[in-house]
Amino acid sequence: MRIVDAKPAAEDRQSDWYQSGLCAQTDPEAFFPEQGQPGTAAKRICGACPVREACLEHSLLHDERYGIWGGLGETDRRKLRAAAQSHNDLPAPRRDTTIRRQDVA
Repeated sequence: MRIVDAKPAAEDRQSDWYQSGLCAQTDPEAFFPEQGQPGTAAKRICGACPVREACLEHSLLHDERYGIWGGLGETDRRKLRAAAQSHNDLPAPRRDTTIRRQDVA
C-alpha cells in the first residue's frame, strides 16, 4: 500500500494531461470538498478545463471514489459508470491499493 498525492500515477498518465488541467493551478482542496458539500467551485473550474474528458476518463477507469474529477462528483460518476457498464461501454475499474493523501488526512 502506498500514499500519494491526488494525481494519476506515472504509469497511467496520458501525455501528462493532468499538468494541463486547470486544477493544477488551483487549490487541490477545492476538488475534495467535505462530505455532503457540492464542490460547485471545482465543477465550475472543470467546465472550462481543456483536459476535462481525459480527467473524467481516468477517474472512471481507475474507480476514483473521492473528489471532483472531470467536473463530476462521486455520485454523478457512480451513475455514469453504472449506465456505461449496463451498455458494456466501460471496462471494469482497475483496483489498486493506493491511498490518496486526502483519504488519510
